Amino acid sequence: MAILLGLVSMLSTLFGGFVAIRIGDRKHLVLGLAAGVMLGLVAFDLIPEALEQSTGELGGVPVVLIAAVVGFLSLHILERAVAIHRGHEDEFGAHHHGFESVGLLAAAGLIFHSTLDGFGIGIGYQAGATVGLSVAIAVICHDFADGFNTFTIPTLYGSARRRALTLLGLDAIAPVVGAILGTLIPVPDQFIGLYLGYFAGFLLYLATSDILPEAHAHHPSRLTLFLTVLGVVAMFAVAAFSHTH
Repeated sequence: MAILLGLVSMLSTLFGGFVAIRIGDRKHLVLGLAAGVMLGLVAFDLIPEALEQSTGELGGVPVVLIAAVVGFLSLHILERAVAIHRGHEDEFGAHHHGFESVGLLAAAGLIFHSTLDGFGIGIGYQAGATVGLSVAIAVICHDFADGFNTFTIPTLYGSARRRALTLLGLDAIAPVVGAILGTLIPVPDQFIGLYLGYFAGFLLYLATSDILPEAHAHHPSRLTLFLTVLGVVAMFAVAAFSHTH
């Protein structure tokens, strides 16, 4: 059953990527929505899940939140090191070309995240059918966002369409692989929680420092802003729904 639900997650991921591909020249709207989805994913999914998985503290601060700050700063330091983030929105679109590695790194994180999603389904079914199904509902819903972002982020950073499609395919397969592994391999919750916290900080940086400025750089509009808010609200609805089922 876990593997079957992993396959459903794969279809959800592919659908998210398809929507990102078909949006065409309305790129600023895609980016506005993607930023909102990412912010919602961080606030309503990744951080709460990470805090549940890892309850340790350091200096009275949850280690998950420390990991999130490290994730945020690691990407900021990477961008500063290669001098691509100048803080001027009118230069934003140009400075991504030639720095495909940042987009690839983000996509790799999303793929790893999708693998953990599938792994969570497998682990959930080890705990019981009800737990497994609840986890699967959450995974299937937000894998749409993963597919959407796995295609959008690499293309934003200058990757070719074919490479972005390859990454989307890998992200689609990832939850199936994770579901298989999750039925076979036990993993300490602490490690999963720290990873989720780190990745939350990574996505938070992408959404606030890169994607939102790009969305408003050349097409500042109320519709773009509305879609950002809509993305956040949609992820809240997904999180609320998954916690009541």
